Amino acid sequence: MVKLNKIYTKTGDDGSTGLVNGERVPKSNLRVRAFGDVDETNSVIGIARLHLDNTKIDKMLSRIQNDLFDLGADLATPITSEDNKIDLRINASQTLRLEKEMDKLNLDLLPLSSFILPGGAAPSAYLHQARTVCRRAERICVALESEQTLNKNALIYLNRLSDFLFIAARWCNNQGQTDVLWVPGGNSS
Repeated sequence: MVKLNKIYTKTGDDGSTGLVNGERVPKSNLRVRAFGDVDETNSVIGIARLHLDNTKIDKMLSRIQNDLFDLGADLATPITSEDNKIDLRINASQTLRLEKEMDKLNLDLLPLSSFILPGGAAPSAYLHQARTVCRRAERICVALESEQTLNKNALIYLNRLSDFLFIAARWCNNQGQTDVLWVPGGNSS
């Protein structure tokens, strides 16, 4: 269990931060940006949960928030050739759980007839925001992966999570009945 007695350390005053392996890197580093965007995704999900009145979705999002801390730890721990043990890493079963939960939620949704604008009910709007932040995290991870080895399951999880957040956002809009639909060219005249 993590125990934090002192929140400020002053070690980052020079613009660097420490990774799990003790390495110090600039706070602008792609790896730091990746786990920062994962943290931001988690925060927006927390805001969405404040507005939820559905226990089923809330429990799903609670599990996801815990997964996102696992993912942050995964991204903050570089994979090296000397790794003999498996550190805290996102695994395929976490993605599989997301897929099963998406399949359950999708059963209740109206079919899509247009692209959806972020909005509707408050939890839906926040879940759409979490989805866009998640997509940013995924893009940063793809850029990072071109430079360093990443856990493939981390990238897959992020991709699936953005899909989950889209479906959950629709579900929070009365199972898609109150989705805000895009009207192509609707303001052009």
